[in-house]
Amino acid sequence: MDGQPVQHGWRDREETARDKVRRWMGERGGRPGTRVVLLDEETGAVLADWPGQR
Repeated sequence: MDGQPVQHGWRDREETARDKVRRWMGERGGRPGTRVVLLDEETGAVLADWPGQR
């Protein structure tokens, strides 16, 4: 809200994390300003970014 994160999650398996990201896109994707990002916590690499880099 107002540019601040409102949901965080940590998953041990990348497959589980990617599934959660897909569900969050479906559940929250219609809200203005929504952005969902999946990061590799060790490297900081973006593994998935929705709606994509701007």
